[in-house]
Amino acid sequence: MTPLDKPLKRELTVDDTAYTLTIDPDGLKLVEKGKRNGVTLSWADLLSGDAGLAAALQASVR
Repeated sequence: MTPLDKPLKRELTVDDTAYTLTIDPDGLKLVEKGKRNGVTLSWADLLSGDAGLAAALQASVR
């Protein structure tokens, strides 16, 4: 396997909206293309099962 030691960015489209997905050693970040802020999810949250809670908390701040 190749270690994840630097950010990996990919573009994807959801419901005709372009997003940038960044996968790095800290976790995932999904941002609407052309924007700066998005949803961030750490690997620890994903593995502990707190992923849904973390996403809900970030959405409630906006």
